Amino acid sequence: MGNGASGKPGLEKVTPEQAAEQGVAQGAEQGAAPQPRSVRVVLLALMIAMLLAMLDNMIIGTAMPTIVGELGGLEHLSWVVTSYTLATAASTPIWGKLGDLYGRKGIFLTSIVVFLVGSVLSGMAQDMGQLIGFRAIQGLGAGGLMVGVMAIIGDLIPPRERGKYQGMMAGVMALAMIGGPLVGGTITDHLGWRWSFYINLPLGAIALAMVTAVLHLPKKERSTARVDYLGAGLLTVGITAIVLVTTWGGTEYAWSSTIIMELIAVGVAALAGFLFVESKAAEPIMPLHIFRNRNFTLMSVIGFLTGFVMFGAVLFLPLYQQSVQGASATNSGLLLLPMLMSMMVVSLVAGRMTTNNGKYKIFPILGGGLMVAGLLLLAQMDTETPRLTSGIYMAVLGAGMGFLMQITMLVAQNSVEMKDMGVASSSTTLFRTLGSSFGVSIMGALFTSRVQDAMAERGGAGVTQQSATLDAASLAKLPEQVREAYQFAVASGTHAAFLLGGAIAVIGFVAAFFVKEVPLRGAGPQPAEEGTEGADATEPEMVKGSA
Repeated sequence: MGNGASGKPGLEKVTPEQAAEQGVAQGAEQGAAPQPRSVRVVLLALMIAMLLAMLDNMIIGTAMPTIVGELGGLEHLSWVVTSYTLATAASTPIWGKLGDLYGRKGIFLTSIVVFLVGSVLSGMAQDMGQLIGFRAIQGLGAGGLMVGVMAIIGDLIPPRERGKYQGMMAGVMALAMIGGPLVGGTITDHLGWRWSFYINLPLGAIALAMVTAVLHLPKKERSTARVDYLGAGLLTVGITAIVLVTTWGGTEYAWSSTIIMELIAVGVAALAGFLFVESKAAEPIMPLHIFRNRNFTLMSVIGFLTGFVMFGAVLFLPLYQQSVQGASATNSGLLLLPMLMSMMVVSLVAGRMTTNNGKYKIFPILGGGLMVAGLLLLAQMDTETPRLTSGIYMAVLGAGMGFLMQITMLVAQNSVEMKDMGVASSSTTLFRTLGSSFGVSIMGALFTSRVQDAMAERGGAGVTQQSATLDAASLAKLPEQVREAYQFAVASGTHAAFLLGGAIAVIGFVAAFFVKEVPLRGAGPQPAEEGTEGADATEPEMVKGSA
C-alpha cells in the first residue's frame, strides 16, 4: 500500500488542492476533512447507480402479473427473477477483480452500459424466453453496479471519513424498498410494463454523464497479468449451483430429489476446484490471502448472516401484515417503513460516531444483539398483535441491521490493501447476496411447511395446497372460518421463520465479539499529532494507494 516508510518520499508532491481535484474526500495535512464539491457530485452519481441496481427488482415484482398476462409462459415466471439473481451473484467477484486490474472508472462505466442494454432489451422482449435471457444481461451489469459503487467509495473516502455517508447508502436502500412497489404499480398502470425497464434509461444516463465528467481517480497502469479465467469459471459454476439449490429446493423440487443432489455435488466440486486454482493463480479472482485477516473473514460471515435475516424479513413481514393484520397490498413498501427508517437513522448515527472517534467494534456487537432481539420479538407475533406493537418490533430489527449494513463493508475494506479494494468489496457483497438467497429459501421453506401443516389441522385440505401463496383478494373470498384458520397459519409460519432467523443471528452476535479494533485509515476530525504515526493517519488514502 504505497510507501509506508517514515518520511514517505514522493508524497509531498501531492498538495491538498491536488488531492481535492482528484476527488479525494480528505483534508489537508493539518487534519481538516473538507468535502470537495466534485466528490459530493460523484457520490450523488454513485447513489443513482446503486438505486438502479436495488430498485429494479422491486419495480419488476409489481409488474410481473401484467407481464405474464401479455407474454404468457407462467411456468417460467420464476426464471425472470432467478436469471437476474444468478447473473448478478456470479458476475460480482469478476467485476471487482477487473476493477482492481484495469482501473475502477472504466469498468464501472462498462457495468452501467451493460445494465442499460439489458434494460432496453428486456423492455423489447416479445416472449418469456427473451425476457429471461435479457434479464440475465441486466443482472450481469447489476453485479458491477453494486461492487463498483462500494469500491469507488473505498477509493475516494478513507474509512475514518466513510461513516458520514452510511446514512446515504441506507437511505437509498430504504427508498428502493419503499418506492419500488409504488413506482412499479404506477408505471404499469399508466405507461405499460415495458416502461418498468425503460425507466432505468434516464437514471442510467444521468449516472453515466456525472461519473464520466467528475470522477477522477489516479491513473492506473494497465495490468499485464492474465485474467484468472479458470477460477472465474469455477466460481461461476459454484455460485450458480448454490443459487439454484436455494431457489429450487423445497419449491420446484424436493430437497431429496436427484436434481438437487446433483446441483449440490456440482457446487461442492466447483468450489473445491476454485479454492485449489486460487491458491496457484498469479492474479486470482478472489485472493485467498484476504481471508487470513480475521476482521475480513468475520465481516464476510456477519454480512452473510445479515443478508440471510434481512431479506427473509422483507419477504415475510408484508405477508403477515396483509394476511393477518388486514393491511393493503397496494402500498406494500410502506409496510416496512418502521424497519427501514430505523435502519437508516441508526446507520447515519453509527457512521457519524465512527467518523468522530474512529471506534467501531461496539457497533457489530450492538447490531448483532438488536438483530437477535428484534427477530425473537417478531417471532412472538400472533393474530392479535396490533400494528403499533409489530411496528416497534420491526424498528428493533431495523436498528440492528442499521448498525451492521455499512459497518461490515467499512471494516472489510479497511482490512485489505488498496490493490485488493475491488475484490474485498465484491466478496463482501457476494456473501451478503448468497446470505439473502439462503435466507429466502430456508426461511421460506420452513414458513410454507408450517402454514400448510396448520391449515391441514384447522382449515381443511381444500385450501392447504395454495395456503402459502394466497393474496389479500383471494383471502377475502374465503369463508370466515377458513380465513381465520389461514390467518392463524400465517402467524404460525411467521413465528417459525423468525425463530429460525433469531437462532441464525446469534452466530453473528457471537462473531462480533471477536472483531479486532484496528485503527481506521484516514484523517479524523481533529488535527493530527506531530510524528510519523499522526502523519500517516492524515494522509489521503487515494494518494497512499497510488504513490
